[in-house]
Amino acid sequence: MSPVLIEAREVSRCYPLPRERLWSPPRMLRALDAVSLTVRQGQTVGVVGESGSGKSTLTRCLLGLEPVDGGQILYRGEDIAAHDARGRRRHASRVQVVFQDPSASMNPRMTVQDIVAEGMVIHQPEMGLDAVARSARVLTLLDHVGLGRSHLFRYAHELSGGQRQRVCIARALALQPECLILDEPTSALDVSVQAQVLNLLHEMQQTFGLTYVFVSHDLAVVRYLCDEVVVLRGGRVVEAAPTETLFSHPQHDYTRALIAAMPAWAF
Repeated sequence: MSPVLIEAREVSRCYPLPRERLWSPPRMLRALDAVSLTVRQGQTVGVVGESGSGKSTLTRCLLGLEPVDGGQILYRGEDIAAHDARGRRRHASRVQVVFQDPSASMNPRMTVQDIVAEGMVIHQPEMGLDAVARSARVLTLLDHVGLGRSHLFRYAHELSGGQRQRVCIARALALQPECLILDEPTSALDVSVQAQVLNLLHEMQQTFGLTYVFVSHDLAVVRYLCDEVVVLRGGRVVEAAPTETLFSHPQHDYTRALIAAMPAWAF
């Protein structure tokens, strides 16, 4: 069995809500309520649920972008909340993210070359790559994701949606991460382009030995790509199981309702 890469233990996260009256006690929204999950090296673990279920909050916590109010998030057994500045930089290089909307996550004033190389510039002390080596790595990464030298000096508005997401995948791979958190990476794309990006993600996982946390509301995509599935509802885990077990024998009413809502072609 593969070693555990990421482990969330009873993670909770709350946000303050506006007061109803000046002197009324503060109210809190519990976005995550004792959420636990385990991600083993080389696995793809899907996190599914409707809007407001806590998927995005969990994503930010796993990335170390938000503190947790209770519980722990461990990476290779280390509590990421205990990291100093150097530890946070190391965690950022080991766990990268591909966002839902590639247009919103790309700087419109930067070329493709600069976007893909940006992380390597920031982490230059750790990676030790000079400008020539960074340029060579950018070309290699673009080749891996199905782009090439002709795209180096293009801007985001000069690319199609699928090409933008390929650039974002190349950017995420630039720091040689162990894990990618994929936050709805295909939902903003056309159906035909979705299939291309999913096949690319599968190929990249085989090539680089990556671990994926795949956050989505699209159960058909989750069934295709994931080894295990965690179902969130109202900030709580209502069910977690291997993918085929969950789809063939769902235990929770909410999971059954999600599966029943899938289109017929997905089965």
